[in-house]
Amino acid sequence: MCKGDVTAVIYQRNAVALQKAIEEAHPSIPVELNPLKPRRNSFEVTFVNAAGTEVNLWSGLKKGPPRKLKFPDTAVVLDALKGAL
Repeated sequence: MCKGDVTAVIYQRNAVALQKAIEEAHPSIPVELNPLKPRRNSFEVTFVNAAGTEVNLWSGLKKGPPRKLKFPDTAVVLDALKGAL
């Protein structure tokens, strides 16, 4: 397994964990993982409201190294989502 594969697995694992947390907290909100090809080495969470407006809940683009700083704490994203609702 090359380094890129390991990185992709880490990003996917964090995305799935955050997806589950959002679905548990807000079961009526559908959660999509990467409907478009994601930016390389980035982790972002965006909420699209009923009007189609995008609200950036969290971005790790300018965070890290270390890589762990690129991933949000679940509570931070859930608080941002609550504020966006």
